[in-house]
Amino acid sequence: MVHEIERKIELEIERNRIRVSIFYGEDEQVIKLNIEEARELRKKLDKVLEDYSQRKQVRID
Repeated sequence: MVHEIERKIELEIERNRIRVSIFYGEDEQVIKLNIEEARELRKKLDKVLEDYSQRKQVRID
């Protein structure tokens, strides 16, 4: 029997930082980013998501 572990991502603002909390089952990973790091992460995520969308559209026969 396989148990599926739910993953949850939360974002919070802390004074000068963005706190990213990733919960996976009972485990938790916390990353604190300054504003520039958060903006860079956003740019990279946008690029990766766009690349992913384009690859899904490519039909492989």
